[in-house]
Amino acid sequence: MATPDPHPAPDHRSAFEHAPIGLVLSRQRQMVDCNRELLAMFRAQRDEIVGRSFEILYPTAAEFERTGQRIAAQLDAQGRYADERVMKRLGGGELFWCHVSGRALNPSEPHSEGIWAFEDLSAQRVLTLALTPREREIAALLVEGLSSKAVGRHLAISPRTVDVYRARLMRKTGAASAAELVKRLLSGQA
Repeated sequence: MATPDPHPAPDHRSAFEHAPIGLVLSRQRQMVDCNRELLAMFRAQRDEIVGRSFEILYPTAAEFERTGQRIAAQLDAQGRYADERVMKRLGGGELFWCHVSGRALNPSEPHSEGIWAFEDLSAQRVLTLALTPREREIAALLVEGLSSKAVGRHLAISPRTVDVYRARLMRKTGAASAAELVKRLLSGQA
């Protein structure tokens, strides 16, 4: 009689389902599977997510399109990408800050298949102001410490345009400097 293996192989499905962060398997920007944490984060039922486009998790269709273009353009050699962005909960449409990281399984075809992790940042960073889609994108990059020039490259816009949006963000948040703006964005005062 065989003795039981003291170190059985892990149950990968159970690990995926019970991971402490939201996980999604994707194909052509469609969500083909997700875990419980993702459903809870986005206040959704499995049938509202699985088989649907990631677009339903974005505040606007334009943000979905621009993010897809950015991901395709900025994958590293191993197919990895990460950023912080504003996402939308399905239950009620509430907007919240989210850290998203992932990997395209085939870097030469960024959207063919991938695995993506979502971490809800709303406990650390509350979104209190009504921001335009472009303001949300620029705010997300400013909190990463990028300069206007780097933000412009990242979004394929001029550094001067970034400066205009940064000035708008400073007015909206009441920040007196770029450093104070970042501090307010990080602390949830925006």
